[in-house]
Amino acid sequence: MTGSLLEVIALNVRDAVAAEQGGADRLEVVADMAADGLSPAPETVAAIAAECPLPQMVMLRLDASFTADAATLDRLSRDAKALAQAGAAGFVFGFLDGAGVVDLAATEALIHAISPLPWTFHRAVDHAADVHAAWRAVRLLPNLATVLTAGAPTGVGDGLPVLRTRAEAGDASIVLAGGGLRPEHVPALLDYGVRAFHVGSAVRTTWSDPVDWGLVRRWRTLVDRD
Repeated sequence: MTGSLLEVIALNVRDAVAAEQGGADRLEVVADMAADGLSPAPETVAAIAAECPLPQMVMLRLDASFTADAATLDRLSRDAKALAQAGAAGFVFGFLDGAGVVDLAATEALIHAISPLPWTFHRAVDHAADVHAAWRAVRLLPNLATVLTAGAPTGVGDGLPVLRTRAEAGDASIVLAGGGLRPEHVPALLDYGVRAFHVGSAVRTTWSDPVDWGLVRRWRTLVDRD
């Protein structure tokens, strides 16, 4: 891959094929965006793998919360095995405890369950009680590929100062900027040294509509300007 990494949310095969046609590098495969993205069925991952060569980073999440008890972790570990067999190239997950602190025990348990596959810590980091402490906890975890972050719960527009601070702290290489990402945010992020971008609603009309490959192509051009 040259230039920046462009990751597109895919709910199904049609989305995946359109993302590839538009020039995406990677997919985040999820179900139920009404709950901000939950684990998809293994059958969905297998169907995408049969039609699209792009790597699939697959969500591991049972509900819209960021917490996980022992029963949830057991379920997610079993789901991960089935999803990996179906074609997942890596996974997306991350947990906070009731106090808003990164739940290292839960996160490390799932890292172990999916090893040696790479993973993305998802936007739970933006909802931590102390965002910078959360980053310090996450950034050195094993097999971490990227951290999906807007810098703020309300989106990239409000989170740019945090993303700049993280880049200045040496974390630009693992920032996957996403969550309310808009074209006008990209030049600043590129200036910070961020080279990975995540889009979902920005490449479709509504969540009930498929990915528009033409919109993906526009983002491809945008993020590669440097």
